[in-house]
Amino acid sequence: MSFYQSFKLAIQCIMKSKVRAFLTMLGIIIGVSAVTLIVGMGNGMQNYINSSFESMGTNLITVSIQGRGDSRKVDVDDMYALVQNNPDVLAYVSPTVAVGSTVKVGNKTSKTTSVTGVSEDYSSIKKATLTNGRFLQYVDILRRQPVCVVGSYIEKTYYDGSSVGKTIKINGTPFTIVGVLKAEAKSEKSSSDDAILIPYTNAVKINLNGDINSYCFSGTTDGNITKATAVINAELLKVFKSSDYFYVMSMTEMLGELTTMVNVVVIVLGAIAAISLLVGGIGIMNIMLVSVTERTREIGIRKSLGAKQKDILWQFVIEAATTSALGGVIGILFGMLLCSIGTSIISALAQESIAVSPSFSSVMGAFSVSVAIGIIFGYLPARKAARLNPIDALRYD
Repeated sequence: MSFYQSFKLAIQCIMKSKVRAFLTMLGIIIGVSAVTLIVGMGNGMQNYINSSFESMGTNLITVSIQGRGDSRKVDVDDMYALVQNNPDVLAYVSPTVAVGSTVKVGNKTSKTTSVTGVSEDYSSIKKATLTNGRFLQYVDILRRQPVCVVGSYIEKTYYDGSSVGKTIKINGTPFTIVGVLKAEAKSEKSSSDDAILIPYTNAVKINLNGDINSYCFSGTTDGNITKATAVINAELLKVFKSSDYFYVMSMTEMLGELTTMVNVVVIVLGAIAAISLLVGGIGIMNIMLVSVTERTREIGIRKSLGAKQKDILWQFVIEAATTSALGGVIGILFGMLLCSIGTSIISALAQESIAVSPSFSSVMGAFSVSVAIGIIFGYLPARKAARLNPIDALRYD
């Protein structure tokens, strides 16, 4: 019997008992659709993380210094010298000083606005774009000018879209707004747009602390970030003699770690969802065993007419594979529908554009697994059918 004839016969058998066939496929359908959805969510999260890191700059390197007493420390001049001495791998550096402060506009006080002291190169490091005004300049840093750049949320909320030239009080000190940053998110409270950037020299004065323990570097290209990180590590090791007193992390390394975490979660959840594929395979084997019993007389007639064991074996294996393949196709279609629904729900809840989209390889992998399960679990019933004695089979009632 040819493959086409066996496949046609398998379709006829499935159509005779549609409800039973559907229930047989149900485990496969649930398993494949669950795997499709989980992989799609993993891909969506990975794409969202990648786009977020790209907007921040994958060539960004952050340095945090705990210090080792007055005898072993680095200052701003040391960090600038590090960039100047390694122009092949390092492009810019900026101190970053977090300010614990009270922000006040008129009689309104904001408790969620973040205030950070930075240098004039911070805009180049972060690839910041202004919608109005200018960024901080070297003279602002040098002379501790009371000027600042604000996020779009502050301008929209407190200044009705026109803030440049107006003042805002930080810890009671008035600062003149000279620029407005382009919105990065949805310009809401506590977001990255609810922020103020001031000269780091002013930030140190406000904090009443002369030490600067945090810096942002940018590499010349994304391809030499590993080398740039190694250069910074080596220089700091010369000073502190141990890596316990500082921490260097690049966005590339952070992205790699997050990617690994997402992949692990997807694999674990995918493995759990794949259990239903195993259950579906057992269901197929059970139904095929029942089918062999029901069709014992048919098998006996076919054998008496000259059908060989391999013909009977091939017929039942193809029937099992066809059942699981149909379940796989339905599961993929249902999984794609769930991905579409999931995209709408997740985007609405997270208020971010996150597309739940499984890759072509994962879809084909799920389909291949479903067919393989049908063949594996259908082999035992097929083998039983192939070994039936034709005389006993013809006597079966």
